[in-house]
Amino acid sequence: MSAVVLADVRPWGGAPADVRIEDGTITEVTPRGDAPAGEVPPGATVVDGRGRILIPSFADVHVHLDSTRVGLPFRPHTGSPGVWNMMLNDRRNWRDAEVSMAERTTTTLGRMIAHGTTAVRTYAQVDVDCGLERLDAVLAAKEVHAGRADVTVMAFPQAGLLREEGSVEILEEAMRHGADVVGGIDPCALDRDPVTHLDIVFGLAERYGTPIDIHLHEPDQLARFSAELIVERTRALDMRGRVTISHGYGLGRLPETQLRPLLEDFREWDIAMTTIAPPSPLPTLMLAEYGIRLGLGEDGQRDYWSPYGNADMLDRTWQLAFTNGFRQDAHVEHCVAIATAGGRAVIGDGAPLASVEDRPGVAPGDLADLVLVPGDTVTAAVMDRGADRTVLRRGVVVADGLELTA
Repeated sequence: MSAVVLADVRPWGGAPADVRIEDGTITEVTPRGDAPAGEVPPGATVVDGRGRILIPSFADVHVHLDSTRVGLPFRPHTGSPGVWNMMLNDRRNWRDAEVSMAERTTTTLGRMIAHGTTAVRTYAQVDVDCGLERLDAVLAAKEVHAGRADVTVMAFPQAGLLREEGSVEILEEAMRHGADVVGGIDPCALDRDPVTHLDIVFGLAERYGTPIDIHLHEPDQLARFSAELIVERTRALDMRGRVTISHGYGLGRLPETQLRPLLEDFREWDIAMTTIAPPSPLPTLMLAEYGIRLGLGEDGQRDYWSPYGNADMLDRTWQLAFTNGFRQDAHVEHCVAIATAGGRAVIGDGAPLASVEDRPGVAPGDLADLVLVPGDTVTAAVMDRGADRTVLRRGVVVADGLELTA
């Protein structure tokens, strides 16, 4: 592969520089003006940065591609409160969309890439209603965009594992069918048998050698109990670094005296977390204090659960900063680090953020998965969320101006 030079860019909003990329990796970052004017390696491709900010491309590590209605007409929200009720509402409606599931997943993934996302962990619902149909649609989207994004797929038992006969068998079939991650959900509140639920999930992960990602919507003390059982199994099976807890709303409502010992366990066993920046957020700065891997995702995308979501992780980064009440530049920039390098660490691609001030991903030796965004500063880029973006995967431009390249 010939070299690529990103000319006149500002890594993490710093001083102007030229960035050289070879074989998909950043090899050199040269202050603008240090090299002789116009000096470009023979045969290199030059991307004009025009003074834009250079950051790692986004990693959406909590998205339900199989629930998307992005690009389709808005519809009235018909769901009623509660995970089970919302799941039933989705089940009543998902087959009646204007276009096929495969077209929806492919279109939405393409829009995510165009806005700057090149690493994705997506859920694919598997249950007695849909079988593997939704998983197949997500795998199809992954194949279409294989040259533009790295996608891992989680088999997700949205309806639980114990409420409907045959659910466990379908989850295992999904693992044989090509899923990369085994999922679980609300072991206490939904299935009401946390021991059996977690035994199944951890047993499948051990059998197929995959990571685990467990949705945890449960309230404070129930969430704490489920989390302690997750830690217990992580320790027993030595699954250090291979377990993620998503959402964890209730954990954020625990008294600090109860939360800190739990975070100590998370740190010891390297249990990661993902958030979608809800109104009651996780204690973002406290997670950084403990060095816990934290990633960001968009969750559903204008689907049968919610009208929110627009395939733009820069927009969701703004929401993460807003819901945390962040105003200082360092804290807003930390949200960008979570949405980029932080998410990659969750899915096992890179080191955890070292601190609130850590700004990785644009130095020699780093993978050239990058995005150029407009703005005077990184905080300004988050506030304005401009369309003048250029997205690179492994040093190759895959989108520009919110449109995919050929």
